[in-house]
Amino acid sequence: MAGRADDLELSELILRMLALALDTTTRTGSIALARDGAPVDLLIGDASRTHAERLPADIRTLLARSGTALGEVDLFAVASGPGSFTGLRIGIATIQGLAFANGRRVAAVSSFDALAAIALALPARPGPMLVAVWIDAHRQEVFSRLYRADAHAGAGVTSGVDALDGLESLEEAAVGDPGGTLDRWAPLVGGQVVRFVGDGAVRSRARIEDRLGGPCEVVEPPPLAPSIAAIGTRLAERGLAVAPHLVRPLYVRRPDAELARERLLRDPRARS
Repeated sequence: MAGRADDLELSELILRMLALALDTTTRTGSIALARDGAPVDLLIGDASRTHAERLPADIRTLLARSGTALGEVDLFAVASGPGSFTGLRIGIATIQGLAFANGRRVAAVSSFDALAAIALALPARPGPMLVAVWIDAHRQEVFSRLYRADAHAGAGVTSGVDALDGLESLEEAAVGDPGGTLDRWAPLVGGQVVRFVGDGAVRSRARIEDRLGGPCEVVEPPPLAPSIAAIGTRLAERGLAVAPHLVRPLYVRRPDAELARERLLRDPRARS
């Protein structure tokens, strides 16, 4: 009976879980509070100011207007990337500091999964569907990942988060120019329904529709923080939230500073 009581206490704790989620992968970014994975409040960032200028003040603003004390937050969730290198570092460091100071764990959520969940939450067409996540990587490139959703993805579930387990990865995270990515994907797509999501897809809408030709949709993404909070809550339920110091960014493309160091090691003359 004691074991059952402990299980009930754990279930009640999960159901009461209050998560604070932060996305700094884009210039605007967003912060969300969610109870049991459901949105409570959302703050969208001011794109005219950097994340370094806005954080952690924006978090205090969100907590204050919802009447929430920082100590009430059970879980911190953060976008782990890909996205802006500087934004990722600032966002992860902010969440790590808050979680460490309050003795909480962190759920690191990839931007790919957050966007895929948004795509899956939309009404599904009959039959299987591909989900293509394109994130603007600048330099005329996109961060990309391609999934296959089975015929039942999104059906009978409360959100796209519930359908993530049904996704099959057809291509893992990559970075490259949009045209080359579409050429590489064309044999995989084969006329299937493809739902593109992400700011990179929005910018390349005409190219996508021209190259693939088949039935495809392009979804303009809403702020990511609510999706990150929902997925983070699910990860915590499964025991997959981690200690703050274990959070690692997902860059996909290696940082410029790292590449420059390697060039200098190979050829010191590159300094000049």
